[in-house]
This record gives sequence, structure tokens and C-alpha cells, in this order.
Amino acid sequence: MLYLVCYDISDDKIRYQVSERLLDFGARIQESVFECLLDGEQYERMVAALDRIRLDELDKVRIYKVCANCVEAVKIYGPGEVSRDPDFYLV
Repeated sequence: MLYLVCYDISDDKIRYQVSERLLDFGARIQESVFECLLDGEQYERMVAALDRIRLDELDKVRIYKVCANCVEAVKIYGPGEVSRDPDFYLV
């Protein structure tokens, strides 16, 4: 499943912690926006990692679940493409 994670955090240290944790789960597509291809267990691990970060009361983190039909409807202007599951996996 594709998840879009975006945040607006004013404190540099907290923002860095959020971005470092998200790099373990997805690809940065803008400064504070990540695309994460995750199964259920990975999603739970990502949420648990974010839950451990102490956010200020005005900080915002949002996670959007993007359904398969919606992924196909994404319109991109500029370079890049929507993250997709690979056709095969190397083990």
C-alpha cells in the first residue's frame, strides 16, 4: 500500500528526527513529504517510530493512505514518478 506522509514542524531537531525515521520507510519526494510503500507490519512500525518522537503542540504530521485507483490518477508536474512496488525482489 502507498502512504503519503507530510509534516510541518518548526523545531529543527524534531523535524530532523521525523525525516530520519521516515527515510527508513520511504522516499523523500519534497522537503517534508515522503512516499512510503508499506505492508501492514511496516506501516505499524513506521507509526510506532513516529509515536516515539515528542512533537510540540503546533507540529503537524499527516499520513494519507493512497488506494490503488488513486495512485493511477496521480498527476505529476516536473521530474519524478509515483513510488511503485518493484516487478521483482532480490533476496
